[in-house]
Amino acid sequence: MKIVVTGGLGFIGSHTVVELQNAGYEVVIIDDLSNASESVLDGIEAITTKKPTFVKLDLRDRNGVSEFFKKHNDITGAIHFAASKAVGESVNKPLEYYENNLSSLIYLLQELTAKEGANFIFSSSCTVYGQADELPITEEAPVKPAESPYGNTKQIGEEIIKDTANVYHNFNAIALRYFNPIGAHESCEIGELPLGVPQNLVPFITQTAAGLRKELAVFGNDYPTADGTCVRDYIHVVDLAKAHVMALTRLVDKKNKSNFETFNLGTGKGSSVLEVIQTFEKVTGVDLAYKIVDRREGDVIAAYADTTKANDILGWKAELTLAEALDSAWNWEKKVRGL
Repeated sequence: MKIVVTGGLGFIGSHTVVELQNAGYEVVIIDDLSNASESVLDGIEAITTKKPTFVKLDLRDRNGVSEFFKKHNDITGAIHFAASKAVGESVNKPLEYYENNLSSLIYLLQELTAKEGANFIFSSSCTVYGQADELPITEEAPVKPAESPYGNTKQIGEEIIKDTANVYHNFNAIALRYFNPIGAHESCEIGELPLGVPQNLVPFITQTAAGLRKELAVFGNDYPTADGTCVRDYIHVVDLAKAHVMALTRLVDKKNKSNFETFNLGTGKGSSVLEVIQTFEKVTGVDLAYKIVDRREGDVIAAYADTTKANDILGWKAELTLAEALDSAWNWEKKVRGL
């Protein structure tokens, strides 16, 4: 069964390609290399002994997307990761985020809905909940006004998919609402390698520990949390990748109860920014230089998942700990930097 993975050379995409190939799926990767390197293909091959097919394509190119599906007319499903994803950056570049994240989704869906029985997994986010009224967050929590253009693209994206599923009954989709993916594959063959300045906490931590950055910025210590810093649910990327395979298999086996479903993917436990820093220091023995700076626009106070639905219906559960995730992220960083 041939599956297209958009953004498949990125952090979550590459780990999901590994799990797909390990599960016997044939994978074609689409990536425009705007935030990834073609060398990731070598890492995937080193782990799975098979190099996936790679097509360099910007999904904003409607004709290019159409030509891709004409050439690969035996695609039976898609996992869609390709999107700009930095909350802070999206506040400053809203039009770029709307264009990139929504046009790519629309062009993909136009092609998939023309196929009989297409399966679609959407890379969504807990940002759709905004600042939730209750914690942990269930899938039934109201979708709040987005705190950032990035979050809004995920909300609108889900609405587009839901509206599409209402009309095209041969089309089946699952939106996976991630909390905060971190870590790297235990082989150290693939991991998180952002181009430019990292937008996420853990690569900023590992780059600071490696000496690439002078110090880590902690955005605010006056939030109403135990230590004043934001609380998030940090999930190991390998656990997250396995959930995608289980979601896809659910659609392939026609076990879905409706043709659009949503699942939260997290550990069910929240950790503050300072707790993550302290856990990293404990696991690695490396002291981190950090400073408290002003709050960052678009950040919610706290978010962590109620994972009951994913556990009971998908049959998926996060297995790896925060300490294991941080240790793997540090091992990956050391390999990349030759430390």
